[in-house]
Amino acid sequence: MGDYLLAIDQGTTSSRAILFDRSGRNLASAQREFPQHFPRDGWVEHDPEAIWESVLATCREAIERAGVGLDEVVGVGITNQRETTLLWDRVTGEPLHNAIVWQDRRTADSCQALREAGHLDAVQSRTGLLIDPYFSATKLAWLLDNVAGARERAERGELAFGTIDTFLIWRLTGGRVHATDATNASRTALFNIHEQRWDPELLALFGIPDSLLPEVKDSSDDFGRVDARWLGGELPIAGVAGDQQAALVGQACFSPGMGKSTYGTGCFMIVNTGDKAERSRNRLLTTVGYRLHGRPTYAMEGSIFVAGATVQWLRDGLRLFADAAETEALARRTRSGHSVYLVPAFTGLGAPHWDPKARGAIFGLTRDTGIAEIVAAGLQAVCYQTRDLQACMSDDMAATPDTLRVDGGMVANNWVMQFLADMLGQQVDRPTVLETTALGAAYLAGLRLGWYRDLDEIAGLWQCERRFTPQMDAAERERLYRGWQEAVERVKSDR
Repeated sequence: MGDYLLAIDQGTTSSRAILFDRSGRNLASAQREFPQHFPRDGWVEHDPEAIWESVLATCREAIERAGVGLDEVVGVGITNQRETTLLWDRVTGEPLHNAIVWQDRRTADSCQALREAGHLDAVQSRTGLLIDPYFSATKLAWLLDNVAGARERAERGELAFGTIDTFLIWRLTGGRVHATDATNASRTALFNIHEQRWDPELLALFGIPDSLLPEVKDSSDDFGRVDARWLGGELPIAGVAGDQQAALVGQACFSPGMGKSTYGTGCFMIVNTGDKAERSRNRLLTTVGYRLHGRPTYAMEGSIFVAGATVQWLRDGLRLFADAAETEALARRTRSGHSVYLVPAFTGLGAPHWDPKARGAIFGLTRDTGIAEIVAAGLQAVCYQTRDLQACMSDDMAATPDTLRVDGGMVANNWVMQFLADMLGQQVDRPTVLETTALGAAYLAGLRLGWYRDLDEIAGLWQCERRFTPQMDAAERERLYRGWQEAVERVKSDR
């Protein structure tokens, strides 16, 4: 058996490949950004070929950097941006259109029509999701109705649908495997999370032919083998999960009540609810956390559309700094308790508001406001939004975690993590391995391939690098949070 696992982490703005050893140590990695396309206001697309090329390039580069032979790599795990929707030719593998990204809001009106027609309860009770442009179902329906000939070809069985994981599996296996895992399926609004199958009534509601759909497998399963032409030899694909569920695994949140929050392009808080698919009273989502041996473990999730993307906008859009690493020093220059608020509703508001037509704004500007205050407000927005999710989960669940495990690119910023602990009023634990999304994919593959006996063995590998504890006065915490809530109300489309 080889000594390393290759994890493919296909994200919203970049693709990464990381080689992990059995203890979860990062041996070598490679990362490449790819272009974002914004054809219209609220529309977000990716070129599938750019994604594919970035994945291949990073896999090859990571293996080369590690200086290991392919015979030392035991297998592959895949984690991916979720909900992003593709349609391709079953024979040629060529996409019919750019991928419609999870952030895309083009189907807001059709979602509104479905809600007004009274379909919300049917969708939520079966899928754990809301009717929102975020999820794959209306994106796929849009492709079928707006790409010339797509619906007719789909009816003839000539096309395949998939989220990014499915597309990569298809390409990596040379078109031999059309499959997804239960976590990704659970984000389409077409999958019945209680019966663990594609739901015929939902397919009819959204107008989706079942011939398009991939096979749904466990998160740790046989997804075929990488064709030798791509990496110079065959490798089994043995673990697949959507990025946030993969991070739940990477953070070893295996017991009910354990939770993690990932700060990447967006921010996603997930709490393990065990074998119970708990329904939220606060417009949070019920989802599959992972599925092993045919048995799903459920989770409750709050989704924030824009987190690290705020930093990217401040850097590339406003050009306030050259490198994201500069933000910590800028934020430390701000006076304590400043009242500038940046609401990053660039593509609408996620949980718990679900307002696709809301748009971003900056409030509280004064004559002495400068770059540092605006940057700090952008960073704080992530923490305020996490507090929004925390409040909803506390109301929905009998017991919520007293410690939040965090990961993703933003958590390297100590200023942000301290403000997060202050705003939540709870401990925030940062793990030794920050790339827990990719690590979770590796763990899932390792389970299938016999590297690990069980989840308990994986849990024993988790280590805390730093713990942040609340230091802010409670009155100040509530004052700042009230200001945030007022700012959010001012950007909502229905005010």
